[in-house]
Amino acid sequence: MARIDDPRVFKILSPSGRSLQMNAGAAIASGDILLFLHADTILPANGLAFIRQRMREPDWIGGAFDLGIDSNRLSLRLIEWVGALRSRMTRIPYGDQAIFIRKEAFRTLGGFSEIPLMEDVDLMRRIKRRKWPIVILPQKIRTSSRRWECEGVLYGTLRNWTLLALYMMGVSPARLARYYRRRA
Repeated sequence: MARIDDPRVFKILSPSGRSLQMNAGAAIASGDILLFLHADTILPANGLAFIRQRMREPDWIGGAFDLGIDSNRLSLRLIEWVGALRSRMTRIPYGDQAIFIRKEAFRTLGGFSEIPLMEDVDLMRRIKRRKWPIVILPQKIRTSSRRWECEGVLYGTLRNWTLLALYMMGVSPARLARYYRRRA
């Protein structure tokens, strides 16, 4: 794990917005594989080694880990299971699954679209349209349960599913973001 005083860690300034910030970080990254890790998400033990090992195979463009939620609640275990099933069936993992991608492929795609919400889904849909293979690693990341705990598991899950369905039907990410912020 990198420390703040590690000479390989850079602090950069970027306009607000997750996609803008991730694109800014990707622009200065020196490695061949980019990892987009949410601040409230922890990689599994040896997570970087799992990524390196899988990405030695030149056919893989990128991937993500299985979803793990930092809670013992049965309802959140069910969400983990559904999330794993969904990402394996659709080949569209979400950002809280620690997306990784070859830097050259990321550049070819033009990075994350500069949209306020669903930038992760948009990126993975563009990969899928090109029929580029991604892998869902079976190891679980550990993401915070805070939002589900604060909002309620049922409400948070239904809200997320509704936002995704509306996005897939063509509702603009800007409009979805206004709804998301108002309710969150």
